[in-house]
Amino acid sequence: MEYVSRVPRPPLDGLIDDLYYLEGAPPYALLRLPASPAALLIVNLGAPFRIRAGIDTAEYADGCVITMPTRALEFGYPTRTRSVGVHFKPWGPAPFLPMPAAELCDRPVTVEQVWGRPAVAELRDRLATADGPHEMLTLLEEELMRRLCETAGLGLVRHTSSVIAATSGAVAIGDLSVAAGVSSTHLTQRFKELIGVTPKRLARSYRFVATVLAINPAEPVDWGDLAGGAGYFDQAHFGHEFRAFTGLTPTRYVEVRRQFLREHPGHVLEGWPLPAD
Repeated sequence: MEYVSRVPRPPLDGLIDDLYYLEGAPPYALLRLPASPAALLIVNLGAPFRIRAGIDTAEYADGCVITMPTRALEFGYPTRTRSVGVHFKPWGPAPFLPMPAAELCDRPVTVEQVWGRPAVAELRDRLATADGPHEMLTLLEEELMRRLCETAGLGLVRHTSSVIAATSGAVAIGDLSVAAGVSSTHLTQRFKELIGVTPKRLARSYRFVATVLAINPAEPVDWGDLAGGAGYFDQAHFGHEFRAFTGLTPTRYVEVRRQFLREHPGHVLEGWPLPAD
């Protein structure tokens, strides 16, 4: 697969981790995306793809918007896929959404539902006729700059979320509201509006991802030491979190990671998307 990415210019870099272009044959027809403290926009330029969220499966032709998920999503790809997209920080989509992020939590929607059919059709046409991936990313960045708008409470949520991220979720949520000079109720309300989840849920996500990314699938894993070092109450609690965020047991997760490494060494997607059972 061809994968091209870059960090956008300010002020988008405070909302977005990177813009990307993806084209080629996916390593597996079905890929599982574990829940993580991130959001996603995909503008599809190829055949439709499918997303299963819980028990619901839907097809996406123009692309999709996914606010920060609380459970794993399963992507079903065509033989070849082509798209441009945005990896948002958890609070990143808020200035581009016409609705509260909480309404989209674990409910992927089409780009058309967010920006409207005429605007999305025009954007896809311009992207499809662009002169290569770098021009496509420039067009997408310009579209985002044009749509960027002031969002009430974004500064509060961004600052507080950044503290949570910097500590990998190991921070007392009550202390955050005190430091910000707002009530815990107000902070929670703003988080739900702009991210879709509570501060506590965001902290859980950051802690889990930091723990999982520390796993080397090529070596034996001491699950008890890993859980204790990450601050989990016990191994059973850690196992429960693992299933909640990935849909897999810890042992099965490592098996699947090893499968990906063995079957597609050095692949651009290796590390986070997983082969789906």
